[in-house]
Amino acid sequence: MPTIGPRCHELRIADRATGTAWRIIYRVDADAIIIADTFAKKARTTPKAVLSRAARRFRRYDEAAQ
Repeated sequence: MPTIGPRCHELRIADRATGTAWRIIYRVDADAIIIADTFAKKARTTPKAVLSRAARRFRRYDEAAQ
């Protein structure tokens, strides 16, 4: 998901039991996989609040690692 940042991805999981489409936003670093957010996707596009929250969490992670 380049809108969030480099190496960011969205994993899609369909829950057949409930009919819910789940999403996991994560980033792959050299030494870790960081999960920024999980949510039930109800619309075609990812909500802007989710995108900004994930970007903020990745920034905080990077700042703490310095």
